[in-house]
Amino acid sequence: MIITKRILVITFYYEPDLGAGSFRNTAFVNELKANLPENVFVDVFTTMPNRYKSFDIQTNNEEKKDNVTIYRIPIIKHESGFWDQIRAFSSFFFATIKQTKKKQYDIVFASSSRLFSAFLGAIVARNKKAILYLDIRDIFREAILAVMKNKIAKFILNPFLKIVENFTYKTAKHINIVSEGFQNYFENYKHLNFTIFPNGIDQDFLDTPSTFKNKIDKEQYIITYAGNIGKCQSLHTVIPLMAKELGNKYVFRIIGDGGIRSLVEDAIIDYKLTNIEMIAPVNRHKLKKYYEETDYLFLHLNEDEAFQRVIPSKIFEYGAYDKPILAGVSGFPANFIRSNIPNTYVFSPNDIKSVTQFILRNQIRYEKRDAFITKYSRKNIAEKMALSVIAYLN
Repeated sequence: MIITKRILVITFYYEPDLGAGSFRNTAFVNELKANLPENVFVDVFTTMPNRYKSFDIQTNNEEKKDNVTIYRIPIIKHESGFWDQIRAFSSFFFATIKQTKKKQYDIVFASSSRLFSAFLGAIVARNKKAILYLDIRDIFREAILAVMKNKIAKFILNPFLKIVENFTYKTAKHINIVSEGFQNYFENYKHLNFTIFPNGIDQDFLDTPSTFKNKIDKEQYIITYAGNIGKCQSLHTVIPLMAKELGNKYVFRIIGDGGIRSLVEDAIIDYKLTNIEMIAPVNRHKLKKYYEETDYLFLHLNEDEAFQRVIPSKIFEYGAYDKPILAGVSGFPANFIRSNIPNTYVFSPNDIKSVTQFILRNQIRYEKRDAFITKYSRKNIAEKMALSVIAYLN
């Protein structure tokens, strides 16, 4: 007699949505599907695409692919604000609890940059007496407290988040982390099995075309940032001043959306800048076209301690190209980039003078990063994590 087993995957973002969480978890489920025994079935509970309000795409609420069924829960449209994100997640939270109530699972896998996806996984796993496997993509408590300015709100929120963390992590059997910088945060949870499967380079960005050498001497250079425009990135404090300092020989393209996009737009008006282009989120096909046209790729995180642990997921996408990268980061991400990604200028967050002088004083150089691309192929990383999860079926 063949015994049927089931795995539940919880992720707030999934294809065709944009963002690091969507790309990571779609690749993971694809590898899970490719390696599952015939008697194992997977339910994916996620949301309808909602990463950016300005990126609207329609898809099915329910989709079955062989032994994988995807359930997409509609949630309210949001603009990445604190309260509207809470309302959006609450609808996902309670709908998932309700729809999984009568189902039984052997493993619950929850991928979480925001702590509450992991917390949701812990609740379901306890109710089902299932093994909980967490994929932790960010230290949410540190990150949210770092960007909050209201001291009273931080004082109230911190102990609440500690309680949620303890409940969640004590429920887990296994935690994967995406950055070695997270390791010491979990040192008190001795019962856990740990792995480090980082983010990686998606298949879409492999075999990128080489940059023609005759592009070195140009009348105008393009510096591109693509991704979230939030408090963590602090683009409004850096790019407008860089654009002013560099002048119109350098054009900045900011591709994406987020909670502080309006602050960047205000700074463009205040400084009367004509060399910054704001571009709404685009699909990967269009994004690759923008990358091919660019000369420098730009990345920035503010210098709060929470952001000195992470490896920005965007750096893997950038690293697939031979373009020079300008990375304003500190702590562990700075060390990781220096050690793994050649032809990158790492500068301290908000050190505008340093990065502008580097651009003006150094001739642009292109270099293919073959070793980095081989080591951080998303498919290989996702397959290893999928096999790690499947091992718990035994």
